[in-house]
Amino acid sequence: MIPKPFELHSPTTLREALSLLKRLDDPKVLAGGQSLVPLMKLRLVSPANLVDIGNVPGLSYINEAKGRLLFGSMTTHDDVAESLAVAKRCQVLSEAASLIGDRQVRNRGTIGGTVCHADPAADIPAVLLALDARLRAAGPRGKRTIRAKDFFKDLFTTALRKDEILIEVEVPDLPPRTGGAYLKLHRGKGDLATVGVAAAITLERSGACKEARLGLAGVGLTPIRAEKAERALEGRKPTGAVIAEACEQAAKIARPASDIMGPADYKREMVKVYTKRAIETCMERA
Repeated sequence: MIPKPFELHSPTTLREALSLLKRLDDPKVLAGGQSLVPLMKLRLVSPANLVDIGNVPGLSYINEAKGRLLFGSMTTHDDVAESLAVAKRCQVLSEAASLIGDRQVRNRGTIGGTVCHADPAADIPAVLLALDARLRAAGPRGKRTIRAKDFFKDLFTTALRKDEILIEVEVPDLPPRTGGAYLKLHRGKGDLATVGVAAAITLERSGACKEARLGLAGVGLTPIRAEKAERALEGRKPTGAVIAEACEQAAKIARPASDIMGPADYKREMVKVYTKRAIETCMERA
C-alpha cells in the first residue's frame, strides 16, 4: 500500500526540530523509520507532518562515562550490537540489539526510535526496564529525565510530551557479581518477541540474590517490569523452588493476548519457561 499524503520536514538542529513539533499540525518524529514507515504504508498511522531528525547532529554516539553508558537516540541497533564497549560493560544490551530484525533493519533502526515506538513485543524496551535505564528528553521547557519503568504508559504510548524529542538513553553499569540475559520465543530469526524476558541478577558472595530486575516483552499492552517476581528472588538463595516462585509471579503479571502466535495460556506458560532460563543464565554469568 501507499501512505496517505504527508509533508516531510528535515531540520538540521535540535532547536529547529522542536520548533517544528510545536507549530506543525499532527507531527510525528521520524528516526530510522523501520517501525513508523511500515505502519504508514499500511495506513495504520497517517501523520500530516513528518519531522525527520536524521540530519540533526550530535544524536548518534556511544559514550563511556563513569558508572554508565550513554547512547544518542539516533544510535543504530547495529552500532549497539557491534560496540566492544557495550559488549564489555552491558552484554545483555549488546545481545538484544543483535536479535533485532536483519542487517538492513539494524543498520537503519535506532535505539531511540524503538523506545519511542513502544511496541510491547520489541526487544530493547524490556531490556532497558531490566537495566533500570534513564531516558533523556528535550523540549521547549528544557531537558528532563524519565526512568524506563515510568516511560511506557500504554500501547504505543509513552511519557514523552507531544513537543518533546528523546535525545539520550542512559544505562547504569551493572554492579559486581551481576549477570544479565535476554531470551525470547520468536517464530523466525529477527522476529518480534512472542514472549521475551530480560533479566539482571546481582548475587551476594553467599550466593543469595542481592538485587533482581526483570522485564517482559510481548505479553501486555506495554513492556512490563515484573516487580513481584523480583521481590520473590531478592534476599534469598535462588534455589529451584525460589526460581519457580519468581516464574509464577512473572506469569501472573503477564497479560498476553491470543493471536496467530499462540493462545494466551500458552504464552503465559512460556513466560515461566523463559523467566527460568533467563534467571539461570544470569546466575551463570554472575
